[in-house]
This record gives sequence, C-alpha cells and structure tokens, in this order.
Amino acid sequence: MGEHPSPGPAVAACAEAERIEELEPEAEEPLPAAPEDMSNKRSNSFRQAILQGNRRLSSKALLEEKGLSLSQRLIRHVAYETLPREIDRKWYYDSYTCCPPPWFMLTVTLLEVAFFLYNGVSLGQFVLQVTHPRYLKNSLVYHPQLRAQAWRYLTYIFMHAGIEHLGLNVVLQLLVGVPLEMVHGATRIGLVYVAGVVAGSLAVSVADMTAPVVGSSGGVYALVSAHLANIVMNWSGMKCQFKLLRMAVALICMSMEFGRAVWLRFHPSAYPPCPHPSFVAHLGGVAVGITLGVVVLRNYEQRLQDQSLWWIFVAMYTVFVLFAIFWNIFAYTLLDLKLPPPP
Repeated sequence: MGEHPSPGPAVAACAEAERIEELEPEAEEPLPAAPEDMSNKRSNSFRQAILQGNRRLSSKALLEEKGLSLSQRLIRHVAYETLPREIDRKWYYDSYTCCPPPWFMLTVTLLEVAFFLYNGVSLGQFVLQVTHPRYLKNSLVYHPQLRAQAWRYLTYIFMHAGIEHLGLNVVLQLLVGVPLEMVHGATRIGLVYVAGVVAGSLAVSVADMTAPVVGSSGGVYALVSAHLANIVMNWSGMKCQFKLLRMAVALICMSMEFGRAVWLRFHPSAYPPCPHPSFVAHLGGVAVGITLGVVVLRNYEQRLQDQSLWWIFVAMYTVFVLFAIFWNIFAYTLLDLKLPPPP
C-alpha cells in the first residue's frame, strides 16, 4: 500500500533525455559545424562518430597526446606540417593507415637516381654532366629539334645537369613531396607534379625556344611553391615549428637552384650552337604550384570537382597547353627561327 506508482512512459522519456544531456555537455561545441565544410566522403563517418558518443575528435589537441609510438609521432608531425585546421589534423591522424605508402614520390626519386647513376657511369662524369659533349644524345632529354617526340616533354625529368642539380631536387622531393603524398594521396600529388613537369617543358618551348630541358625542377617547384603558398595563406592555422625560418631556408634553396640554372643557361655551351638547358621550366612549375597546387592542398579530403576555383585553374592550364601545342606546330616555322642541329 505504501508503494509509489511507477512513472508513465512520457515521464521516463524526459528523464532519460535529461540524463543524456548531462552525460554529453559538449554536444553544442564547434564540432557540429565542422561537417558543413567537409565532403560527403568524410561527413557521414564523422556524424556517425558523434552520434555514437565518440568524443575523440573533440578532445585535447594532438600536441598534448602522451605516450605515442614513433610511427604515431611521425604521423602527427606530418599532420602539423601540412594541414592548417586542427579538425583535419585529428581526422588524418585517426584515419591514416600507411596503406598505400607514398609510392609515387619514392618511385620517381629512385628512377631519377638510377638514371643519373647510369648516365654518370656511361659518360664517366657525375659533376656537371650536362657539359659532356654526348649528354644531349640521350633519348630522354627534351631538345627543340626533336619536339615532335612527345615523350620528351615528360621524360626529361630523369636527366639532371649534375649531382648538384639532382641532390637538391631529391632532397625537396623527399622532405616536401613525401609528406604531402602521405596526406593528400598519390593521385592528387602526382597530378600536381606531372602538371608542373609538362608545364615546365611547354613553357621552355614557348619562351626559350632554342634551349633543351633537363631535370625534375618543374615538378619539384610545383609542389614546393604550392606548399609554401598554402602555409602563407593559412599562416595562423599552420602549427609547424619554426615555420618562418623553414620558409626562409626553402626559399633560399630554391633561389640558389634557380640561380645555378640561370648561370648554366648563359654559360658558354659545351655543344655549340645548342645552348645549355633552360631555366624556364622552374617558372612553369611555380605557376602550376600557386594555382592548381594550392587548390589541391587547401581541400583535404574534399572533392575537387565541387570547387569552382579548381575548374577555373584547370581551364587556364588547358588553354595554356593547347596554346603551347599550336605554338610548337606553327610558330617555329612562322618565325623562321634557326634551331640548333639535332644531337
């Protein structure tokens, strides 16, 4: 007789709702707004994690995590090197599996080193290989007289002027290209790299019409300039250490390499009348980096086809490629330009 009647279903539901709100006081923090600037590729899993009560992404910053293994610290370091937003860094840290590994940049680098060693042995010269009289006879070098051989617009990246040229390109590819590929994937980073390579050779064929081209600087400068531009545009969000000093070092290295290329271009040629390789490919790579490259790096895990700026730069790049193709077909004849003989 002294028992109290059990509460009705409505009262029990209200009590359960209050209990849930007490358990999840952070539900109104900035996390719910994050999916608005994410693609569907990521937002479904993100919302599901929130609904399941997984608060890991909204916890303390990655830099405050303790007890991480060496591989976890490496992944965290890469996240802070390349991504400007904490929510993206946490998402990358939680989802990265190293499968597949950054195979594109590693493969390109190994091929460049292998071709350089082979040429060094065959020519008997490793420093300033480009000054060897037989250097231009290689079928991978872009030569203006052989511009109809389309593969040369791409394969010239496997030929370098010397160990000093190869060394800097390899260092930049490994220090910048590999972390970018770990975050953005081989498809996107490979696209920026190859676009920079092709733009570099086409730029030479338009602006420095009598010169050959060698080296991977077009692709390397596309990646590095995109990365540096992304840091500048997201300066407050980028949390990499000593970023001002590191940017200064990167710019000094790029300037030294560009200065070496300019000096070599106007140095008396070892195979007259053909001049030494052109430096214009560097500029073509930079142009790709600050356009296509920046859009790629600013849209982590988001569909590029949804970005209007992406299509604008793709259109600009396509127009340039078509212009360069027609230029190579007609301009050399119309200008009555005297080209150096084939090697």
